[in-house]
Amino acid sequence: MNENVKTNKAPDPVGKYPHARKVGNLLFLSGVGPRRPGTNVIPGVMMDGQGNAVGHDIEAQCHSVFENVRIILKEAGSSWKNLIDITVFLTNMSRDFDTFNNIYSDYFTDNQPCRTTVEVNSLPTPIAIELKCIATIEE
Repeated sequence: MNENVKTNKAPDPVGKYPHARKVGNLLFLSGVGPRRPGTNVIPGVMMDGQGNAVGHDIEAQCHSVFENVRIILKEAGSSWKNLIDITVFLTNMSRDFDTFNNIYSDYFTDNQPCRTTVEVNSLPTPIAIELKCIATIEE
């Protein structure tokens, strides 16, 4: 098995790539951000009068990105408990890591995938968090 996964239940990718790719019994998710499905609305982004992002609520973005990951996993035939590796991209590690880490621990009480968290200068849209995930697919 080697196929792309795309769903209209998750936010559209911001480039020419699938939501995920199935290879054997592994599922590789493309970077997933907190945008709401079917819109360009980003929960927790604060904008000024000119439409520039001036701040964010990391809690709102964490919950939204986790929900988007769940949607993609389900649509691809996997689930939250099948996550095995997560790379987290934060735009402000010093301000957001502790909050993210606390929320993360609420979502991963049973399944505890490997995780790497890095700070990046920016992401392709005015988001503060993005997840890159690998999961297994139950056959």
